[in-house]
Order: sequence, then C-alpha cells, then structure tokens
Amino acid sequence: MGYDIERFVGYVNEGLLCSICRDVLEDPLQAPCEHAFCTACIHGWLVHHSNCPEDRQMIDVSLLRPLYRYMKNDLNRLQLHCKNRENGCEMVCSLESIDRHERECEYSQIPCSNAGCTAQIERRNLDGHLAVCEFRSRECPNGCGYTILSAEDTQHNCVAELRTELELLRSEMICRVEEAKHEMESRLDSQRRHMVQKESILQNEIEELKSQISRLMSDVRSLMAAERQHRQELEQAELEKRELMELLRGLQKDCRLTTTEGSRKSTNFRPLARLESVKRKPREVTVI
Repeated sequence: MGYDIERFVGYVNEGLLCSICRDVLEDPLQAPCEHAFCTACIHGWLVHHSNCPEDRQMIDVSLLRPLYRYMKNDLNRLQLHCKNRENGCEMVCSLESIDRHERECEYSQIPCSNAGCTAQIERRNLDGHLAVCEFRSRECPNGCGYTILSAEDTQHNCVAELRTELELLRSEMICRVEEAKHEMESRLDSQRRHMVQKESILQNEIEELKSQISRLMSDVRSLMAAERQHRQELEQAELEKRELMELLRGLQKDCRLTTTEGSRKSTNFRPLARLESVKRKPREVTVI
C-alpha cells in the first residue's frame, strides 16, 4: 500500500499515484507500458491477473523495472506530515527522509522493554513508564543479589532463591565435569589409536631396516671373500714374477759366460725352454 495522500502538503502529480491503491507510490515499480505501482500492490495484483490494471496489456513480474530517475526525484521531494501527527508531532519533511524521522520520532508508539508488559508508550514517555511499570525488575534490597519484579516482592525468599541458584550451579557444574570427562576420554582414545597405528608403522620400518642390514651384511661377506681371492691371486702373481726375474738373471749370466757361437746357441736353448715353461705356468694357475 502507498502513502495516504491526505498526509502530503500541496499538490501531488497524478503520475506519482499508484494505479491500484490510488495513494502516493511506496517502493515503486514501473511496467513496460509506463504505468507505476507500489511494489506490494502490483505483486498482489499479479497473483490473480496477468495484465496491467490500467490498459490491460500483458505484463509479468520479470518485466517490472524501477521508476524513472526524474520521477523518483519528484517523488522524493514531496513534503508530508509525520504519521504521528495525531499524537502531537508537527514535523513536515520530504518523503526521502520520512522513514528516518519516524524511526526516531518522540511521538512514536513503542513497546515497554520490561518482560511481561504489553503496554505501548510514546517514546518521549518511556522513561516515566519504566519507573512505575509493575513489571519492572530490580535487585533484592536484602543483599542476595537476585533480580525481582515488583509484583513478586511479597513472595521473594532470599534463602530459597539462593538454594535454588546453588542447585542450578551444582547441576551445571556436574554437567560440565561430565562433558569434560567425556571429552578427555575421547581424546585419550584417539591418541591411543594414533599411538598403536604409529607403533605398527615403526615396527614395519624396523623390520624393513633389519632386512636391509641382512642384505648389506651378505654383500659385505661376498666382497670380503672376493677380496681374499684377489689377494691370493696377487700373491701368486708376485711369486711368479720373482721366479721369472730369477730366470732372467740366470739367462743374462749364461750369456756372458758363452764365448763361441755354437756354445752360445746350445746355452741359449736351455734358458729359453725354461722361460717358456714359466710363461705357461701362470696361465694354468689363473685358469684354476
């Protein structure tokens, strides 16, 4: 629904009136045919109709658009009385600022803030009402700290109220302790499962390391055996080398002693035969 035209000061252009409620546009929307409506009015109309209420052209909610800017500006500049005029408010302001004023207007009817009180009071009289409201609350004058309503003054018992409060606190404490206990047990169970899982993983890793160490030890033993064999072969080669050197020295000695060609040939034959036997000997040892 729109704003009551009787609240406005001066002339209101016909184009700023809702085509359905005939009041001044409130939260306006415009159809493709350029007729303007209050949002609530046109949405309610289109629930049961599918055409414009002015010229009967077909329209849909999706075709509705905001009001033209110049029309929106004209609408916002209109002057009107506060809705609390009957209660004594004489404020006149623009339509653009009327909502802000009415939210803060001293003549607005607002509910009492005390629980249980259904009274509606003007904002300017709220403090006076709160001072005498039968539902107002205050702290017990006997020092128990309990908040009481004026209607309950005769029934208030400090000892009983404190006992009730103590029982509530005890129950709340027990509930919190139980919750903390359950939470701790849940955390311990979770940590225990995590530790068991971690222990299993570590055990598997240890077994894998043991297997790797065993393989390494086997490789080391194989290398040591190969090294011993290689050392023996080197010793055998060294022995053969010494024998070969002795044969060469003997050959040189025999060559110096021979003086004739015939004796040189006969003498040279024997050392060369011995040399050939020595050369064959290492081959046999290596094959073995």
